[in-house]
Amino acid sequence: MNRPAMHVPGSASPEVLQATRDRLQRRRRAINAFALTMSLGAMAFGLLWLVWILYTTLRLGVGGLSVELFTQSTPPPNTDGGGLANAIVGSLMLVGIATAIGTPIGVLAGVYLAEYGQKGWLASTTRFINDILLSAPSIVVGLFVYELVVAKMGRFSGWSGAIALALLQIPIVIRTTENMLRLVPNALREAAFALGVPKWKMILSITLKASMAGVVTGVLLAIARIAGETAPLLFTALSNQFFSLDMGQPIANLPVTIFKFAMSPFSQWQSLAWAGVFLITLGVLGLNILARAMFGKK
Repeated sequence: MNRPAMHVPGSASPEVLQATRDRLQRRRRAINAFALTMSLGAMAFGLLWLVWILYTTLRLGVGGLSVELFTQSTPPPNTDGGGLANAIVGSLMLVGIATAIGTPIGVLAGVYLAEYGQKGWLASTTRFINDILLSAPSIVVGLFVYELVVAKMGRFSGWSGAIALALLQIPIVIRTTENMLRLVPNALREAAFALGVPKWKMILSITLKASMAGVVTGVLLAIARIAGETAPLLFTALSNQFFSLDMGQPIANLPVTIFKFAMSPFSQWQSLAWAGVFLITLGVLGLNILARAMFGKK
């Protein structure tokens, strides 16, 4: 025989409890809808500017593409024709040499921090300096290299520009390498030690091999980071209107050429500037896509 539920004195009735639950549920739904709307709005706001930038780059940059762009050097002011061959080659040289300098240093420093320097004052100091370099404005790095190299040499040069770009690349590679090595399970290290493998060989054959995809991705993203830097090159490599492969002298490069041409009143220079912007955007986008396509699933 079912008996009616007894109401305990001092407790709320079932109807009041249900009304309270319904009110809390409506409040949670309203907060969730508000947060979702704000998140979508922020995403749409960011995508709007990104699409606008890409559209403007495509609209103004594609029109400046031609065979002469890749075969002729930068033209004199207010003249027809000309291209960006010297700036393209100069940028490739600067980025290539900076990568050759910065990648080994960054990888070795990242290996030390992950495998040898878990504790200790040297590791803590290195991480602190690396964090400062990661957040430092690129113009500060350019001024530092100017005072350290350019002022001592008495002239601008491609070497000083490569050093400035390398200093911007090194902290990115260090952070990426350290993080990737820390993701390798310690069980792999312990198994190697149990077999009598020396630590250096364990790092080279196991941990670095296991994290190679992430390390290479970090290097590619670091290259994309320095490819469009202008401020440090203004104080180091400067620019050169003529085709030159001499790293001991000022050398042409795309970022500074774009800056100079975009600020000029000459339509031909402005068209070449937009073509250069398109090339840099295409290169950076290609590196990001390559990094994710080759190593994203690994």
